[in-house]
Amino acid sequence: MILEVAILHVKKNQEIEFERDFALAGKHISSTTGYIRHTLQKCVEQSNKYLLLVEWNKLEDHTIGFRESDAYKDWKRLLHHYYDPFPVVEHFEMILTNP
Repeated sequence: MILEVAILHVKKNQEIEFERDFALAGKHISSTTGYIRHTLQKCVEQSNKYLLLVEWNKLEDHTIGFRESDAYKDWKRLLHHYYDPFPVVEHFEMILTNP
């Protein structure tokens, strides 16, 4: 399992619209082969900062399967104009978990 992590800085005063469009965008990412689940969390200290976590079966499900799909084009159209700066996306794999 691969965990995609992105900190999203949304333009000030656009948080409500972003959250609405993010809910719509969820159907696009979740339709991708290899997608497991995602969560969006809002920062308590900074109202326009979010944490996106997406679980994928393997790295290529995100970097190729999703990013080269029509679903990604719809995701991008709905969300990318909200970011300033554009987020850095990183991928992590589980090394240790506490049972």
